[in-house]
Amino acid sequence: MTKTNVMRLLDAAGIEYEAGEYEVDEADLSGSHAADMMGADHDSMFKTLVLRGEKKGYLVCCIPVDEELDLKKTAKAAGDKKVEMIHMKELLPLTGYIRGGCSPVGMKKKFPTYIEETAVLFDKIAVSAGMRGVQIMVNPEELASYIGASFASLVKD
Repeated sequence: MTKTNVMRLLDAAGIEYEAGEYEVDEADLSGSHAADMMGADHDSMFKTLVLRGEKKGYLVCCIPVDEELDLKKTAKAAGDKKVEMIHMKELLPLTGYIRGGCSPVGMKKKFPTYIEETAVLFDKIAVSAGMRGVQIMVNPEELASYIGASFASLVKD
């Protein structure tokens, strides 16, 4: 398995994780597909979304793969009036990651990050290891502490 930058950063920080790989389907880059391929609980596999707030600028959210982001709740969590998803073409230059391989760990810049509060119900959650087809399973509190994230209610009811 390829050591990704995300894994190197976690190794350097002394954070334990497990890595897992799955077959990438270019026609289906969804997190649900990734969870199925890895035999993972969909509620414990998180996708990383990048948004822009009206007043505060960019922010990052990690939510379970089958859930939909609630923009109002997210704006409230971020202390902003309004937030919106960034355009796909902005993702790589902004974060250093491509769609389907965006990780909350090791982005080019540090952005305010919010993790759906249900993450704490799991011993480990899966997030992208920074490339398509590779996930890391990590303790949600350790991840949040390392990336400076807050837990908040972010998904539609």
